Amino acid sequence: MAKKFLSFIIVPHCAQKFKTITLSQKVLKCLGAGLGLGFVVIAAFLVDYATMNVTRAKYRGLLKENAEQKKLITDYESSVVKLRDVVKNFESYAKKLNVMAGLRSPEVIEELGIGDGDTSQLNTPVEDVAPPQVGGQNISLQDARALTEKAQSVTKSLDVLAKYFETQTAQLATTPTIWPTIGWVSSAFSFRDDPFTGKRAFHYGIDIATNFGNPIVATADGIALSLGNDKMLGRNIIIGHGGVMTTHYLHLSKFLIKSGERVKRGDVIGLVGKSGKALGPHLHYEVRVNNKPVNPYNYILEE
Repeated sequence: MAKKFLSFIIVPHCAQKFKTITLSQKVLKCLGAGLGLGFVVIAAFLVDYATMNVTRAKYRGLLKENAEQKKLITDYESSVVKLRDVVKNFESYAKKLNVMAGLRSPEVIEELGIGDGDTSQLNTPVEDVAPPQVGGQNISLQDARALTEKAQSVTKSLDVLAKYFETQTAQLATTPTIWPTIGWVSSAFSFRDDPFTGKRAFHYGIDIATNFGNPIVATADGIALSLGNDKMLGRNIIIGHGGVMTTHYLHLSKFLIKSGERVKRGDVIGLVGKSGKALGPHLHYEVRVNNKPVNPYNYILEE
């Protein structure tokens, strides 16, 4: 059987001779198969390229969304940390109000939901997921739940105490609530080494170091029970606040009230000095209940 051929005649534009290309049927089939395969490869490449473009666009979108989520989580964690500090401050405030109200029995304190301000248990991660860290503290969903419960507890405490004080305005007016002078606490209500003897002894008030001559104010309404001048205590004032509570102001340089005079919270009663047994100008301030010293800081509501 005669083989089939296909001939191509190429006629040049500026030449007299022409060229003939003869292809056999086998060659034609190979060329057809090659062209088909090439078309399939090109089509697959184009489809793959289009798919990759879509994937890249999705990836860029995911990267952007991931960055936004990270910023959102960071903001959330910062908010939780700040909220934790706020709740802790309100807890401390509620405890001070509790002391002022005289609600000292464990049953009442438990009822009011007043805690110790310890947030160390708020760092337990949920399941096995390691939460991100902000400021060295782990924040998790469990943290947020515990913080919410604590905030609700403190809110309940403050509501109860607010209702109590609404009916006790006279008691509140005669309860110390402010700093007696402006300065910094150089010695707290605690054990310390006596600056004169070097021996360990308990300090029954707070020493507020400040400038000589700074004003000293009454921390609550009351009556000046006595104005004295002692070798140890220096010039000192004792103010009675009705009932069993008194406040004591020591080492003054000058009196600005008289014995028996009535004073209001914030009235200037004297000036800071270093009279008596004092190394430098400061105010020694005490709060006493039934003549027993208590921590004055528990009666200071302003910061």
